[in-house]
Amino acid sequence: MRKMFFGSDIGIDLGTATVLVYVKGYGIVLKEPSVVAIDKNTQTVLAVGEEARRMLGRTPGNIVAIRPLRDGVISDYDVTEKMLKYFIEKSIGRHFFLRPKIAVCVPSKVTGVEKRAVEDATREAGAREVYIIEEPIAAAIGAGVDISKASGSMVVDIGGGTCDVAVISLGGTVVSDSIKMAGDRFDEAIVRYMRTEHQLLIGERTAEQIKITIGTAFPREDEVCMDVKGRDLLAGLPKTITVSSYETLVALRECTSMITDTIKNVLEETPPELSADISDKGIMLTGGGAMLYGLEKLITKETGIKAFYGTEDPVSCVAVGTGKYIEFQTDRKRKRRWRLW
Repeated sequence: MRKMFFGSDIGIDLGTATVLVYVKGYGIVLKEPSVVAIDKNTQTVLAVGEEARRMLGRTPGNIVAIRPLRDGVISDYDVTEKMLKYFIEKSIGRHFFLRPKIAVCVPSKVTGVEKRAVEDATREAGAREVYIIEEPIAAAIGAGVDISKASGSMVVDIGGGTCDVAVISLGGTVVSDSIKMAGDRFDEAIVRYMRTEHQLLIGERTAEQIKITIGTAFPREDEVCMDVKGRDLLAGLPKTITVSSYETLVALRECTSMITDTIKNVLEETPPELSADISDKGIMLTGGGAMLYGLEKLITKETGIKAFYGTEDPVSCVAVGTGKYIEFQTDRKRKRRWRLW
């Protein structure tokens, strides 16, 4: 039986691929794909989350399974609002009087218009107050980093839509960059490789499975393989081939190079004192996209600074940090009121 946390403050990691909801005092209570299935004839929502994800590429003409967020920002406002409302009610229940305070994370380089769209959609979905926090800061808080100290910390958050790189000190971002190169682009690169090298057409879910199972950003000591099913582009018939991890290394090389180049660019702009801190502490990786095999080894090799995962579960870092950010804001407001009194 699902618990109902009426009036609870919550943090939402509104990801391109996955939505995570953190409830104060209870941790992560929901983790589902950010996919919505809609009947085009009636414009009604048929399914949300995991149920809708299973429909991707398998729906009849009148039903479309869509992802309302692209590259870390809202691409379909109305559908995003409906999705948020569904996830909020599923996480904490429905109550007309105790509306929650909600913190939502956004990529570090979003525009004011994109940030306002997220805020408005969250408010329309049932929030009493809305806090917007940048993903790298949320990731650092979620990993247990004390961001209030005068010491530099570098966070690389790779989600489904964006890769956010930031140097954080004294509670704020000193230098940052955000590129639209993350998990979704990894999948697209694998799809392209399979089409050009093997004349095999595969879908998003198959590409994701290849990435998770044998995908690599750094040469493996032991080569691994898997059978991949798709449609032969020449014969037009189903076909099964064997793909090796080395092939994924080749397929993803351009993507991983863009990420390492972005990290280097941010390091070049970082003040010397903070660079020294980062050299001592290392580069912290968070987000589902950062779990690509060998990515931490590649970043370590390219930068000369040890890369490591912020927690045992990098996927949940941003959601946990987003939820804790509300507590931080609440405490700050309370202290301000005491000073004025």
